[in-house]
Amino acid sequence: MKAPLRTSILSLAAGAWLMAIVPTYASPPLYDPSIRHQPKDGVVKLYGAGGPHTAFKKVADAFSAKTGIPVEIIAGPERKWSADAQHDADILWGTSEQSMTAFLETYKTFTSETVEPIYIRPSVIAVKKGNPKGITGISDLLKDGMRIVVTEGAGVYNTSGTGVWEDVVGRTGNLEAIKAFRRNIVAYAKGSGASYRAFEGQDADAWITWPNWPLTHTDVADMVEIDPDHRVWRDVNVSLSPEADPEAAQFLSFLTGEEGAELMKTEGWVR
Repeated sequence: MKAPLRTSILSLAAGAWLMAIVPTYASPPLYDPSIRHQPKDGVVKLYGAGGPHTAFKKVADAFSAKTGIPVEIIAGPERKWSADAQHDADILWGTSEQSMTAFLETYKTFTSETVEPIYIRPSVIAVKKGNPKGITGISDLLKDGMRIVVTEGAGVYNTSGTGVWEDVVGRTGNLEAIKAFRRNIVAYAKGSGASYRAFEGQDADAWITWPNWPLTHTDVADMVEIDPDHRVWRDVNVSLSPEADPEAAQFLSFLTGEEGAELMKTEGWVR
């Protein structure tokens, strides 16, 4: 075989091997350049992932009652609201810094310079109502037989939970603790909504999550605080469109003001 031909065959084989190991995703990018961003419609619209939305709704209701300005809180998996947000979002919220950074790849009108962290919350353990296993902290979750749910983006889903369990368990530098905890994970769920369903549906003993979930599902779960040596904090942040309704900035001032802070605190968000 001539050397050039051999080289070509080897190159083709190497290319096929690389294609086999590089993951491909069928879903097209969410960004749609044909959508024109036109948020000025007389309604303040906020878009983001589920979690903060329940507390935001309390603030929005209070703001609208005082001012008469309508506010809509649109939450859930990004794919469900992305096209609408590209068209008319006045405000985006990110449930963590890495989540907002990912959003900015799609929502081109919003920039990193406009992002403002507004509240923060700690990681917690959600346990079954009544805490039948008597879980008091991370050390209990290392015991054989525990059933744990964690939230992970798995490289394909934008969620604030990505990496949180590893950060929590690994904070003390104990590799054996990570190994023990990992053996007890029964579900790596993409997003908090999916995690909640796994927590219920897979008879889990614990779920590493944020305070708003057990606080808004008290019929199903109790909340156990994580000790300071393992506790991880992540913020919720907002970005205001430069083309937003003028009332959107007024709402953000209310959201971060005294009354807004009191309402946010009811679901574990602090400043």
